[in-house]
Amino acid sequence: MTRSRLAPGAGIVTVPGAAPVLRTSGGEFLRIDTGGVTGEALVRRLVGEEAPDEHSQPPELARLVEAFETGGHAVSAPPRAPLAGRTVYVLGDPLLAGPVARCAGAEGAEVQPITPDKVADLVRTTPDHRTEGRLAVVWCLDSPVAEGLWDAADRLPDRRIAWLRCHREGSHVWTEPLAAAAGDVTSRHVRLRRLAATPAHRELAAYWAGHRTPDTGPHPTAASAALIAALLTADLIAWAEAEAEAEAEGVGGVGRQSAGLPARRRLRRIDLRDLTFTEHPVLPVPDVAPLPVPAPAGTRSRSDTAGARP
Repeated sequence: MTRSRLAPGAGIVTVPGAAPVLRTSGGEFLRIDTGGVTGEALVRRLVGEEAPDEHSQPPELARLVEAFETGGHAVSAPPRAPLAGRTVYVLGDPLLAGPVARCAGAEGAEVQPITPDKVADLVRTTPDHRTEGRLAVVWCLDSPVAEGLWDAADRLPDRRIAWLRCHREGSHVWTEPLAAAAGDVTSRHVRLRRLAATPAHRELAAYWAGHRTPDTGPHPTAASAALIAALLTADLIAWAEAEAEAEAEGVGGVGRQSAGLPARRRLRRIDLRDLTFTEHPVLPVPDVAPLPVPAPAGTRSRSDTAGARP
């Protein structure tokens, strides 16, 4: 006999003079056909006030509890923290990295500090199948990204290590898509897409290259840092859930992405002045063949001379 309890977020609402209703974790109200079971008995059973007894529990009550379990509205054990079993390496500016570490740890992750050199070591390390889909690196900057700083980390997804990052440009913080496998969106892809999307691409490139006046902020506050950390942690949870789904189905790689704009294709821009943010879809940039090298002056290619007279 299971000791099922109401699932987190679910509840039973007792309406005076009417049958009880279920409020699901999603906020829907569903009528409960209790049959010959009283609403009070169902409530006592699902909130743990009455321990299940296979000899004394009415069959109708057992069937009701089973229906709750089937619908996901009752569970026999507390749900596992979404990041349990995952290791999250965090580095960058403490103002942002600190809240991220605390949020990820609160969701069950084993949080560890790491240095840029150690990130490069992870890239060079031979992939371990036992840790595939279980390691993530989060790098947070309270400044624009220096040229080449994230080049090595962009290869983490090739090692099946999740790669998540954010940085600030003036009043805006950008949280880039989480990359979890080869072919996902990297920081290089984001730069190329942003340059292609603006007519001020030369100015933006110069800004990134450091040709700018000294930074005047604004720096993240406790409130904005908490918002950024929550958004990044939500991306980590989406990654962990996709990996868990893939493991349950016995397939390699990350599982299906959730509805809406998925974490692995979502670029966010957070305005530090009013704590609003917008989301933008972004896709990887496919590799292209290099441009042909011009032939030295005074020479012709085979096709150029194919019809020439001696």
